[in-house]
Amino acid sequence: MQIIVKPDGNARCLYGEQIDLRCLGKLAITRGSHVEATPDGQWTVDLSPVGGPLQGPFATRRNALQSEERWLETRWLPVAS
Repeated sequence: MQIIVKPDGNARCLYGEQIDLRCLGKLAITRGSHVEATPDGQWTVDLSPVGGPLQGPFATRRNALQSEERWLETRWLPVAS
């Protein structure tokens, strides 16, 4: 789990349960994307909540989640630093 801490003390990360983030202070958790099934049983990733693209379709939800995480880690998370 990557946590980016800015000089002002604010932090940014992809939420995970590896670390209890409550011990860092007040939390403001916001959705970074929506992973949804399509009517034909495939999956899409809508990254518009963080200004990103619509990805997919993916054959499996697992593939969609992996793509979502890669995009957020490489294109959204570093913007915080």
